[in-house]
Amino acid sequence: MTLQVEERTDRVIAVLDRPEKRNAIDQETIDALHDLCASLEEHPRTLILTGADGVFAAGADIAQLRERTADDARRGINATAFIRVRELPMPVIAAIDGYALGGGAELAYAADIRIGTPALRIGNPETGLGIMAAAGATWRLPEIVGEARASELLLTGRTLDADEALAWGLVSSLHAAEDLLGAAHALADRIAANDPLATQHTKRALRTPRSEHPAIEFELQAELFESPAKHRRMTEFLERRARR
Repeated sequence: MTLQVEERTDRVIAVLDRPEKRNAIDQETIDALHDLCASLEEHPRTLILTGADGVFAAGADIAQLRERTADDARRGINATAFIRVRELPMPVIAAIDGYALGGGAELAYAADIRIGTPALRIGNPETGLGIMAAAGATWRLPEIVGEARASELLLTGRTLDADEALAWGLVSSLHAAEDLLGAAHALADRIAANDPLATQHTKRALRTPRSEHPAIEFELQAELFESPAKHRRMTEFLERRARR
């Protein structure tokens, strides 16, 4: 198994696990990601994505990429899986240790929240291999770090270290390697304490094109205003404040 999955009531932990290939993303991994997404689409939970043995994913599997054809490119093999990850109903947290390069970086870009370790190295060296980053980097990275920085990273193919990734806003925090998964679970705990539907609607609004705002918020908020959870949570809040 190239993807080790642990299921819990409110979250799923998925570990990229091809240590002999530095967790390079192959077809088996893509198939496993589709299976995982199918489960999370049916039973929404927060997803924590990480990698085994101090590496997130050192790229796509070059041996497989070398044999892919124009028809394979048009199928968007990796891109389709990463889009599905991005569109999961509940948040996706990428906990990144070590290398996240090429397809590994693009999988990380698909997450809603990215955290890392001081050993983090992230970037897209595809042009040096005669291809381009075509699984989300050219549209997601500008949204994350801005057009100027995205252009520099993608056109030069250079790799950011952990401090640069933090300064650029590519990750939101850095943690010691032994604390990384704990930090991801702490984020998942905070998410789990909130109302699931409100969380899902917030994620939906965040990924909605600018042209559809603010109308999308009005409709999503209208549904939440009528939800039993809203009345219960606000009543509990007011009762707690009254007891102080």
